[in-house]
Amino acid sequence: MVNPSMSSIRNQSPSLRWEKDAWSGGKLLVAGVDEVGRGAWAGPIVAAAVALPADPAFRARLTRALRRAETPIRDSKQMSPQQRRRAVSAIQDIGMQFAVASIPASDIDVVGLGLANRQVLCDAVQALSPEPDHVLVDAFALPNLRCSHDAIVHGDSISFAIALASIVAKAHRDSLMIELCERFPVYGFSAHKGYGTAQHRAALLTHGPLEHHRRSFRPVAELAWHAAHDR
Repeated sequence: MVNPSMSSIRNQSPSLRWEKDAWSGGKLLVAGVDEVGRGAWAGPIVAAAVALPADPAFRARLTRALRRAETPIRDSKQMSPQQRRRAVSAIQDIGMQFAVASIPASDIDVVGLGLANRQVLCDAVQALSPEPDHVLVDAFALPNLRCSHDAIVHGDSISFAIALASIVAKAHRDSLMIELCERFPVYGFSAHKGYGTAQHRAALLTHGPLEHHRRSFRPVAELAWHAAHDR
């Protein structure tokens, strides 16, 4: 596992260092993979895999598309929703291959967060067509992959392919939570995306949990108990 220090990545833009290492070793199709929603109280955990080929002409097309979109690539958490949407549109416009996978709250409750996290990352990679020769993954080693991989701590901040994956995953999950908010507006999912805010806590106390809440998470379980006993 690659584990750079926080001091070494502060103010650093994602680079192609790890992608180039793989390309030079004959791994011509490298995918970045990342997940979002790990700590949320509600909604799925979502992973995206984005394939980045060794072809310099393709990478030049991607660079031009991102420049036209006026979207510098960063860890998705450092980008606005508008920037993330523009970045996703740019990679779609040039035909870049990516895949998205998700695991719902009910399954997270059954298998546990750690296993669900690794499974959704593998599912996203294996949904790519063609499958990659090498994978760069944010933080987690994935022994069940059918290809070689590097697990890079803070990968979404320092690897270009992983940063792209984090952007696609967050844009996709945010859209799912906005749709969920339209169905259940009292929970305010469009504002907090299922994370543990004061607004979300108050809604759980008043209305109790939905099937989309992770009941195995201690805060949700405690608030669900109070909601049931205070009525």
